[in-house]
Amino acid sequence: MKRIIIVGGGFAGINMAKTMYDNTAFEIILVDKNNYHFFPPLIYQVATAFIQASTISYPFRRMFQKAGNTRFHYGSLTNINAEKKTIDTDSGTLAYDYLVLAIGTETNYFGMENVKQNALPMKTIDDALRLRNALLLNYEKATQSTNEEEQKALMTVVIAGGGPTGVEVAGMLAEMGRAVKEKDYPELNGKKGDIYLVDAANTLLSPMSSKSQKEAYKQLERLGVKILLQTSVKDYVDHTVKLSNGVGISSQILIWASGVVAKTVTGLPPTSIGRGKRILVDAYNKVLGTESIYAIGDICLQTSDGKYPDGHPQLAQVAIQQGKLLAKNFKNMANGKELVSFKYVNKGSMAIITKYKAVVDLPKGFYKGFFAWLTWLFIHIIPLAGYRNKFALAYSWFWSFITNDPVLRLIIRPTKTKE
Repeated sequence: MKRIIIVGGGFAGINMAKTMYDNTAFEIILVDKNNYHFFPPLIYQVATAFIQASTISYPFRRMFQKAGNTRFHYGSLTNINAEKKTIDTDSGTLAYDYLVLAIGTETNYFGMENVKQNALPMKTIDDALRLRNALLLNYEKATQSTNEEEQKALMTVVIAGGGPTGVEVAGMLAEMGRAVKEKDYPELNGKKGDIYLVDAANTLLSPMSSKSQKEAYKQLERLGVKILLQTSVKDYVDHTVKLSNGVGISSQILIWASGVVAKTVTGLPPTSIGRGKRILVDAYNKVLGTESIYAIGDICLQTSDGKYPDGHPQLAQVAIQQGKLLAKNFKNMANGKELVSFKYVNKGSMAIITKYKAVVDLPKGFYKGFFAWLTWLFIHIIPLAGYRNKFALAYSWFWSFITNDPVLRLIIRPTKTKE
């Protein structure tokens, strides 16, 4: 058996591993710093206390407990030793015949150290829970404050980034403010903070169609979200968000959804690294200038696809398709068959704006409203691992949308221990 190490259990890595389930020609070792796979498109709903973190997460060991060829290694990649065909992790060294890098991206703060230290990102389950705690704690502090300016700053949220994540967070927070605040915080009735959505582009949802962009703007404006386009965050000091137009917004929460950069991988030749620190790969996702090393998903930059000469968008569908095709190509290699080059099939994109309102862009058209919202719900249930997760999510959504009163508003702060 040839040993394939897959580093990263996101969309790309997990779909590759599942496609190679019980393939006797290969031994698969999945390496990840978490012991679970999670569904990133829904972490903002965890952050706004709408669904439980466990609903969109699934343990790797449970997922592969019946796979005879797959094992899980808990750890973070620290270095690649290409000549020895080994990798170093913070929990040990592993040997490989083939190495697949699928570790994705991390938040890009564009060199702004204050923003990095004080803003709240939206990349992981930990980030989502931290944001949920911050939102709920600030409401509690606002009920106890006697200073009106401080109360407003505690209830004001600035969201940097007008892509799907920023739009979805803004819509959810606006709904939360309308439906929850009056019920849970009667001390704050008549008082309110603002929700700002800031983006350097001249439109929201820039990767989507103009119809989706206009609909998102209209619906968020209707909810009272203050949208600032062609404006960027320049600093965040003393609970003041400083903008490129010279305005300062007093807010104790800055949500950072403004950009990502590929994670750094030590041990690859410098010539293998391209724009945005993404790893350059050929048509079969093999890392340029290496042997037996591949990269898939957001971390790779592939320019061989004729329709995407500048590389593919960093989307879940690209990662899923690359993971599945690379698994099939490894099977082709084992059977002496010809490899298939990667061609991205664009299945469309969508974004939820608020309750019963969403936008869907398909290759052959656009639609919005309640039907788009139902489509969004259905599409986001399908990829979840485990029947229990699908049922739990469907039930949580049904109950929360009907009652406008989700019951997950828990402030949970584990005691810090020395490392």
